[in-house]
Amino acid sequence: MPLPFRWLLSLTLSLALTGCSQESSADAGTPLDAGASVDSGTSVDAGTSDAGPGDVDAGAGDAGDPSSQDAGSGSSDAGPQDETWDGGAATLPELTDWLTPPDPYSDCALTLPTGSPITDCKDLSLFDRSSCPSGAFDTLESVGTYHLLGRGLSGYVTVGYGLTLPFDGAPGTLNGRPLTRQSVGPGSFVFSTTFAATPPYVPARDFTFVGCTRPEPRRINGCFVQCADGKVRSQGTFTALRPSWGRGESESSGGLTLQAEVPVPLGFPADVYVTKDHAYVVAIGDKSQPGGLAVFDVRTRTNPVLTKRIQLPGDTYWNGVWAKGDALYIASTQAGVIVYDISNPADPQYVRAVPGEAIAVHTVHVQGDRLFAMAPEPASQTLVFDVSSPLAPVLLNRVTVSGEWGGPHDAFAYGDRLYINSTSSGFVAFDVSNPEHALELGAYVFEGQYSHASAVGTFAGRTIAFEGGEGINAHLRVLDVTDPANMRLIGEYGLRPHFSIHNMILRGTKLYIAYYQEGVRVLDVSVPPQPREVAHFNTFLETQPGRGSGSFEGAIGIRVPGDGYVYVVDTARGLLIFNEP
Repeated sequence: MPLPFRWLLSLTLSLALTGCSQESSADAGTPLDAGASVDSGTSVDAGTSDAGPGDVDAGAGDAGDPSSQDAGSGSSDAGPQDETWDGGAATLPELTDWLTPPDPYSDCALTLPTGSPITDCKDLSLFDRSSCPSGAFDTLESVGTYHLLGRGLSGYVTVGYGLTLPFDGAPGTLNGRPLTRQSVGPGSFVFSTTFAATPPYVPARDFTFVGCTRPEPRRINGCFVQCADGKVRSQGTFTALRPSWGRGESESSGGLTLQAEVPVPLGFPADVYVTKDHAYVVAIGDKSQPGGLAVFDVRTRTNPVLTKRIQLPGDTYWNGVWAKGDALYIASTQAGVIVYDISNPADPQYVRAVPGEAIAVHTVHVQGDRLFAMAPEPASQTLVFDVSSPLAPVLLNRVTVSGEWGGPHDAFAYGDRLYINSTSSGFVAFDVSNPEHALELGAYVFEGQYSHASAVGTFAGRTIAFEGGEGINAHLRVLDVTDPANMRLIGEYGLRPHFSIHNMILRGTKLYIAYYQEGVRVLDVSVPPQPREVAHFNTFLETQPGRGSGSFEGAIGIRVPGDGYVYVVDTARGLLIFNEP
């Protein structure tokens, strides 16, 4: 989930996949290029191969046992006892996440240069559509959701848009804003909208999108213009994907089967933690209702039962959750870390909020007797607490990345090191053997990075980090971080560039990924540089209630606590429970 101060408005949006139609894996622009393209779990092989990030649990016990290492806490050797990988791997070139299609998506173009005066941004006569074939949209439906990638004149894809055309006939929206022109259906793909000004720096902006070609039944290419203050501010071409399950997949494979599904009676479900035979789901407030905590009794895995719903007035953005012993820790953007007593697991009781100040905590992570809380605001820092007494956290330190400006999103503790996903500032390693005097050791940074989630383990004597970004064309990276001052890229993995990963769990030799619109993906990572997909479940359908067209929709939270099941939070469907394949 993106940081609240950057992406809050997009959290109420959703982007849907329809479940039955075939779809080509080809995109206007290579999804991932590290010597080869990546699609449908096939790995990149550019001297080595690829993998993805995850929370590590090497099967260290049941998360219901407070003394055990739970899903996400790491292990001394997360890698397999497998001699097929000797630890050797070539260093791959970093190609960044920038998506740069070699050509415009369409021959359609605005006839005015950027900077020109313009009277009406919706004037279709200003678009050259002479190359657009007639009849391209004769069979186009007037409903559905589309995810648009915009390519500017520079050649970079820098903006993603979500178009929602409701099935009930309600007016359409673009990124949640009402359309001011809507001509989508048989014979036409044209729409406009206005983004309100955000003083003092951003004026009101008008957008118009004009379709030209339909290279695939569920893809439309065309051109767009953005106007502000009576001038052409930007223009370019776009590709609009009305997604189905990628690559013509079935709903599931590899024996990953749905055992139970139950809605979460909160705003926007974001994360889940499983302990003491209960699943704790936290949610972010949206237009429908506030966020909070939903508690499910999962003693009967095929029949989860809601036992309690908790919401606090004025505190509606709960994005992360973890537990240790009788303590449940919730990441709050208002109160920091909220501590609940779960000695009665069905009925959590409020204890306190730490560190006792107004601070925005986005995610939490526990290893041993340490609780790490990632707080991007008001000052970018990672809080380190002693939780040897789980219900009474004691603040030990506030760790800050040198030169940090994007803020920490997540972190993963492994041994004496803490690896911080510091969004725009990269993936940063610290020595926290003395938590009161953390020492920065090194970082993996590239242009345009948005480091989002990670997990670390030992494979063939090497320390391997699985690191993932979020956003357009973001994907998984496998890093050899044995020497944190010289982190090396040794593999990559990614699916369609429209969609990115949110959370993951590394359990033994399997990597479980909550991949937003791509659903749940399970990779065999017994040889870290050469993962292969062994199971999947497409959780995403366009017609499910609550679906829309935002980027951060679908499978978002995941836990594999070692009880034989996989617990997934889907932003529209709620809590899903699968067998562990």
